[in-house]
Amino acid sequence: MAQFDLPLDELRTYRSASTEPEDFDAFWAKTLQEAREHDLDARFDRVDLPLKTVTVHDVTFAGFGGHPIKGWLTVPAWANSPLPTIVEFIGYGGGRGLPHTHLLWASAGFAHFVMDTRGQGSAWGGGETPDPVGSAPAFPGFMTRGVEDPGTYYYRRLYTDAVRAVEAVRSHPLVDPARVAALGTSQGGGITIAVGGLVPDLAAIAPDVPFLCDFPRAMTLTDRAPYREIGNYLKTHRGRSEQVRRTLSYFDGAHFAARGRAPALFSAALEDQTCPPSTVFAAFNAWGHEDKEIEVYDFNDHEGGGPYQQAAQLRWLPERV
Repeated sequence: MAQFDLPLDELRTYRSASTEPEDFDAFWAKTLQEAREHDLDARFDRVDLPLKTVTVHDVTFAGFGGHPIKGWLTVPAWANSPLPTIVEFIGYGGGRGLPHTHLLWASAGFAHFVMDTRGQGSAWGGGETPDPVGSAPAFPGFMTRGVEDPGTYYYRRLYTDAVRAVEAVRSHPLVDPARVAALGTSQGGGITIAVGGLVPDLAAIAPDVPFLCDFPRAMTLTDRAPYREIGNYLKTHRGRSEQVRRTLSYFDGAHFAARGRAPALFSAALEDQTCPPSTVFAAFNAWGHEDKEIEVYDFNDHEGGGPYQQAAQLRWLPERV
């Protein structure tokens, strides 16, 4: 697929037309306050694996509603004092998988925590965290679960889990709480941006071809899933477009980005039909910290830079975390 979105010079100045709710900050303050009424109850159980260079802990902590959320914490085997730490969020449909698939960041000298995604992990990776909250009728996938009210929307639970994941990993003795960065690809990148707007003292973020940004443009520009789930829902539930758009405005990466207070390394792919480049630039251009960069992959689709972007992160993050 050739480039289909705005030219690069226009992308660099593009701004989202998404309208921020007046009670955006109050909504999220209340949501996180309610989550923190539950004991974080972070547990780190050492896993016996035939891995010689790292140690792995099976993690459980209380996320939204006090629901148990899983994850893996991997640290270099030689570690005996607090380390800079990467918190990673997973792409759409995936789960935390097996520990030996998460060795990159520990190999670079970081502690690395990968959060399982509630209710996902059956498309790839393998997940172990259920979502015990039901919803009204929704189109298959996760984009429209509870979408008619921001209080019931699926991503309210998931973004809250992600903030609590940062809090949980900071409680481990081998984690330096002042040197924690967040990153992820696609859905994981969108969650990273949300966490960057909700957690004011992260050391850095690195969202890679992020999803969940600039909903008004994304849901009308691309017919590829997952954004297309929203259009398919509205094809059946006629007359609810404004109600759905209002809900989505509470979860738009462009609004979280305006609250970002950490250095940021983004990436965008100019042939990306899953997360169109204008939607990524909407968040990047709104990001609130002056130390921000974006890697652009001009002939790539949603795979973006792949290992090349990981190499860019490996160069960029150690100077900031």
